Amino acid sequence: MIKTFRKSQAALEFLMTYGWAILVVLVAIGALAYFGVLSPEKFLPSKCTLPAGIACTDHQATSSPNQIKVVLRNGMGFDATIVSVYISSCGPATAAGDTTLTNGEQETYSVTCSPALTGGTKFSAGFGVTYTNADTLLAHTVNGTITTRVS
Repeated sequence: MIKTFRKSQAALEFLMTYGWAILVVLVAIGALAYFGVLSPEKFLPSKCTLPAGIACTDHQATSSPNQIKVVLRNGMGFDATIVSVYISSCGPATAAGDTTLTNGEQETYSVTCSPALTGGTKFSAGFGVTYTNADTLLAHTVNGTITTRVS
């Protein structure tokens, strides 16, 4: 009967030791997550995506002029006229830039955001490009997303 108690005491000590070790690891991970060390926003890459045809080749968000800039390239096979760019979280403003984007041309569009952008924060929003096919005069809108860090 004494052997049974010794075995159960050893098993209990084994479980308690590993239990405390696991608890310490969980508390450490919780503290790192709470203070932002493990924040996934710091590891997310910058990206600017649109459907095929119009490519978002570059983008930038700045807080000193409160602007979002996107560089678009026309790869649709036809000229696009009355090109406008809007960003959902920047209010109703549309981008300043050339209103004609010929086939193969690249142009930079700037949108001034009405809520102020804060430097060092993550900016993520949907944005759209509205254009008219110069051959058929039909209007189209394509939607994409932009995710970047504000400088």
